[in-house]
Amino acid sequence: MIASFSMEFVIAAVLLSVVLCGIVWWLFLRRHKRVNAFEDMEGHEFEFFCADLLKNRGFVDVEVTKGSGDYGIDILAEKDGVTYAIQCKRYTAPVGVKAIQEAYAGRDYYDRMVGAVMTNQYFTSPAVEAAKKLKILLWDGGYLEEMMEEE
Repeated sequence: MIASFSMEFVIAAVLLSVVLCGIVWWLFLRRHKRVNAFEDMEGHEFEFFCADLLKNRGFVDVEVTKGSGDYGIDILAEKDGVTYAIQCKRYTAPVGVKAIQEAYAGRDYYDRMVGAVMTNQYFTSPAVEAAKKLKILLWDGGYLEEMMEEE
C-alpha cells in the first residue's frame, strides 16, 4: 500500500514538473519572440511602428515628427480630445530618467496636455519616480505587447 502510494505520488510529481517546464518554456519563447520583433528595427522605424499601434487604438492626428530638432518628441497624437506628445525608445536595456525629461520638455514645447514615453523595454526606478513627479505616462514593453495582442 505504501509503495503504490509513493509510486503514484512520484508519477504525479513528474507529470506536474513536465507541465510546469512546458509552461515556462512557452513563456520564454513568447517573450523571446516579442523582443526579437523589435531587435531589427531602427529607431525611426520603431517610431512608425508605435504610431501605427496608437492609430489602431483610436488615436487620431497621429504624426511622427521629423527626427532631428523634435525636442525629444517622436509622435504627436490625440485621443478623446486629449493631446499627447510621445517619446519613443527602442532600447536593449531599461529606460532611464533622460527620456522622461525629454518627454516633459517636449510636452510643453508642443503645448500638449499629456507627455508619454513608449518603449519596448522597462523603466529604471529613478525614471518611474521622475515620471510620477513630472506627470509623464510610461508605456513599457508589457503595455506594447498588450497593444500588439489586441490587433
